[in-house]
Amino acid sequence: MTSLKTITLLTLLTALSAACRPDTSEFVLAKPESVATQEVVNKYAALKTYLNPANTPNFKLGAGVALSDYLAQGVAYRMINSNFNDITLGYEMKHGAVVKADGKLDLTNVTNLLKAAQAAGVSVYGHTLAWHANQNAAYLNSLLLTGVDFDPTDKRVNYANGSFEQNQTGWNSWGGNSTRDVINTGLVGTKSLRFTHTSKANAWDAQIALDFSPAPIPVGDYTLSFFVRSDAPGKFRCSTVGTGSDVQYQPDVITSTTWQYVEWDIKSAGTLSALRYDMGTTPGTYYLDEVRLNPKSTLYKKPVILQLNADEKARIIGGALDKWISEMVTQTKSYVKAWNVVNEPMDDAKPNTLKTAAGRAKIATDEFFWQDYLGKDYAVRAFKQARQSGNPNDVLFINDYNLEYDLDKCRGLIEYVNYIESKGATVDGIGTQLHMSLDTKRENIDQMFKLLAATGKLIKISEMDISIGNGIKTAATTPAQYKAQADLYEYVIKKYMELVPAKQRYGITMWSPMDSADGAAWRAGEPIGLWRRDYSRKQAYGGFANGLAGRDVSVEFK
Repeated sequence: MTSLKTITLLTLLTALSAACRPDTSEFVLAKPESVATQEVVNKYAALKTYLNPANTPNFKLGAGVALSDYLAQGVAYRMINSNFNDITLGYEMKHGAVVKADGKLDLTNVTNLLKAAQAAGVSVYGHTLAWHANQNAAYLNSLLLTGVDFDPTDKRVNYANGSFEQNQTGWNSWGGNSTRDVINTGLVGTKSLRFTHTSKANAWDAQIALDFSPAPIPVGDYTLSFFVRSDAPGKFRCSTVGTGSDVQYQPDVITSTTWQYVEWDIKSAGTLSALRYDMGTTPGTYYLDEVRLNPKSTLYKKPVILQLNADEKARIIGGALDKWISEMVTQTKSYVKAWNVVNEPMDDAKPNTLKTAAGRAKIATDEFFWQDYLGKDYAVRAFKQARQSGNPNDVLFINDYNLEYDLDKCRGLIEYVNYIESKGATVDGIGTQLHMSLDTKRENIDQMFKLLAATGKLIKISEMDISIGNGIKTAATTPAQYKAQADLYEYVIKKYMELVPAKQRYGITMWSPMDSADGAAWRAGEPIGLWRRDYSRKQAYGGFANGLAGRDVSVEFK
């Protein structure tokens, strides 16, 4: 009989022997879902490889780009060129970016962009010719003014050489990295003084100066008057140079892109020797015209800025539209073969009518509504001018937003296209912007594509991006929401391919390829793109690719 000690010893030896043998069982740690998802997305090829040349031989897969990002030729440049075959500048081909204060076009940035695009082998979609926003509204508004009606009975002496028609005797300027010159456009006469400074500082750190020579202003009461405007909202004050009470400061003057008349009552005790425009607090470009310093009089009638009548305004503004489109299209047509000619014409509240400045409480400084001067035919004029100035086979579009949100707006835009063509112009295509969110109704998307396809026109998804909605920022977005975003990208593109016949599919432009930066002007801080800010792909990239391919490409990776 085996003793208890023997059994215990055998048991211990067996246990020790087992502990010394290697463990041949396999232990597997499951990948986090985020890692597995990212690995799948990373296996997708470049987006443009999923286009089917047999079905869409001329399909433009585009991206909205910032000029500086593209010309830097860094990561963003390589990402765009690898994945897309077409680009659209967000701002730099618009009226406000190109037309200067004297009406001349500065195409330096555009020329550099076209050279870079041509070298990369990507096409450029022109954006945009006739829009109400991003305009040099100051220049256009200045065309509506015929001058100033002064009081013909006013014979008071003028101590200021401020007409700028002949010379700048007595004038000077300094500070704030400033420049000063006389330009050949003015409210009174043909010239005005332009002053630009770029450094924000104390009011007196950037100044325009007028010295009264050879003697100070005689003792008495005076009125300083002048006309002023600025390229953007601005602020400055005037001050006087002298001793004691002759040192005076004007309350701040707030400027806009429209000329305004300013008066300031001052006194001279006999030492007032100079006038200063203290410009340092608000950098920008300012214009002065008809600066006067007269003895004060209660009999004096303030000057009135004269406006053209309606017919004259239509003639002048029509000419400005023709000139802008003609020069822009002519000077870029060697490489730009497609244009967004008319942008966002339809009113949101009244989707069968055109937008207007009438009745608005506030008009932005860069807004100018061509249609308010030319009526419904402004678009007819724009399409005819673009056709005449461009290449014979250029593709010309009209474009608007919220066509999937408000189907009546979609119908209103189609009716406007019919009107334009009834007046003898030809519209080749209709662009739908599709700035959507996760709550966008899918049935509305379907109906919009059906309505647009029924026109027989080329149909372009012109500015596509999808937000989470409700102002949700990147940091607060959940994995489920990212998945839903990818699904919606895939759905929209598949429906475009399904409901728009192949011969009418002009292409798709991804408006914001990357998630928006926190300080961006467009959808700030929202995860609207196909790439994160660090250039890594999102699930939305896979959804977009699936939509282009017409299948779930990821099954091929398993």
